[in-house]
Amino acid sequence: MSDTLLRAIARDAGIQICAASTTELVERAHEIHSTTPLATAALGRTLTATAIMGSQLKVEDGSVTVQIKGNGPLGAIVCVGDSDGYVRGYLQDPAVDLPLRADGKLNVGGGVGRGYLMVIKDIGLKDPITGTVALVNGEIAEDLTRYFAESEQIPSACALGVLVDTDCSVKCAGGWLVQLMPGVKDSDIDKLEANLAKLESMTAMLDKGMSLEDIIRAVLDGFEVDFLQTSEIGYRCACSREKVERALISMGRTELCKMAEEQGNSEVTCQFCDKIYRFSRAELQELLTHATK
Repeated sequence: MSDTLLRAIARDAGIQICAASTTELVERAHEIHSTTPLATAALGRTLTATAIMGSQLKVEDGSVTVQIKGNGPLGAIVCVGDSDGYVRGYLQDPAVDLPLRADGKLNVGGGVGRGYLMVIKDIGLKDPITGTVALVNGEIAEDLTRYFAESEQIPSACALGVLVDTDCSVKCAGGWLVQLMPGVKDSDIDKLEANLAKLESMTAMLDKGMSLEDIIRAVLDGFEVDFLQTSEIGYRCACSREKVERALISMGRTELCKMAEEQGNSEVTCQFCDKIYRFSRAELQELLTHATK
């Protein structure tokens, strides 16, 4: 079953929700980057959040970039999503591992550390829209909740989870984001908060076989739910040889000439998918003819 994303609203209550199952795309990221369980969880949570945020883009060819830059051993995490449901991402050190927390869970917050979360949205305007907030605890979901509250002024709650199996593969992954729309009643907020207080973790619900519809109904228990749209999501890199050539040209004549003279045959590896692009000295010299500085 492919990864999916489901949007719904609580009828007449001013509450919207988006839930996503992302097991396959997180496993794909694990395979590409050879991540430890800790790194899989951190990258997987961020990829899931990015997929959800990408689904909120209201323009074709839009994109959202989520950057988490903490002082923990995992280093920076960068994920990019588009309005078509595709995401890609990487983290600085996929080999990091830490002891489990006292509750037996992966210490994602310790791996991320203190720092900030930045969201960059490209929706076709002259300049991208950027928002930055300090990390709450590096566990990703709480950090994203702060971003929506402080940067977009949207009261939100978020859950993200990745369950790693004993063989280090991804057993299940997913998340949900619930947001309050203007005019929501206090009584509906109280009801929602009571639901969230008793809700199981995202991975616990997925692991027991609950569907996205089941999970949304659990979050919105006691509300009339209207399911709006289901869409497929997945991991896909947008790199190409042409894009790499443009990147090399943008380095300028001095750097490109230095690369051609000193290295001869060169390799460029895509950070998102680990694909290797090879360039001979003659090809680098050909690119030099297009460089302007």
